Amino acid sequence: MAGALKSTSDGSTLVLTLSNPEFKNALGPEIYAAGVEALNAAENNPEIRSVVITGEGVNFSAGGNLHRLQTNRELAPEVQTQSIDGLHSWIDSIRTFPKPVIAAVEGAAAGAGFSLALACDFVVAAENAVFVMAYSNVALSPDGGGSWSLSRALPRALVTELLMCGDRIGTARLHAMGLVNRQVTPGDALNEALKLADTLNARAPNVLASIKELVNDAASNTLSEHLDAERAHFVRNLQHPNGGEGISAFLEKRTPRYS
Repeated sequence: MAGALKSTSDGSTLVLTLSNPEFKNALGPEIYAAGVEALNAAENNPEIRSVVITGEGVNFSAGGNLHRLQTNRELAPEVQTQSIDGLHSWIDSIRTFPKPVIAAVEGAAAGAGFSLALACDFVVAAENAVFVMAYSNVALSPDGGGSWSLSRALPRALVTELLMCGDRIGTARLHAMGLVNRQVTPGDALNEALKLADTLNARAPNVLASIKELVNDAASNTLSEHLDAERAHFVRNLQHPNGGEGISAFLEKRTPRYS
């Protein structure tokens, strides 16, 4: 049975649910395409201010479906290339999406499921969630940007441990490493992610988009380039109507209302 990506809304938050519980929400081309389509639509919808990605049932995602991968071994390499291109298009769309994206993780986040969580701007995870870069356990190398995300966030020795050893790692250790933002009681990851989304939804969306772009570009910019980018974003946001609203609300000691 092919997986699906369910789309619902909670106020100003779009909730995307990985739905393939029979296979622990294993990922596949249908989900990748639906993910890109959902984010494209949400980007142009001013009523949507944030996105939460979660899994149906007790798991976030077991990553790639090994039965499908075994079948693809008998097909032309281009078949798997196209599948990974679909995954990477979704990962890239999450990274460049101008609104916050939050992963709400229960149970297992393995392989590409772990990579997917790492691509999000925030990770909220149950205390008993289990993360694993399982690729080397089945003689495969990473995809979904997992090696990129980990290498930007952690020292080399920790990255090689996670990728080469393929050991399970718990929420507490990832929280200590700075890769998990919130650790919560099992069963409460989605609720906590929605609370975080509500907090973000109350902030100026143009400013959150600027922050995400600046963070994405920081590693590749020189300091001089980045200072120029910060200046451009600051001036643009100051001149934006939300800049006036934010400053006025602060001075008047009231809650701002951003457009």
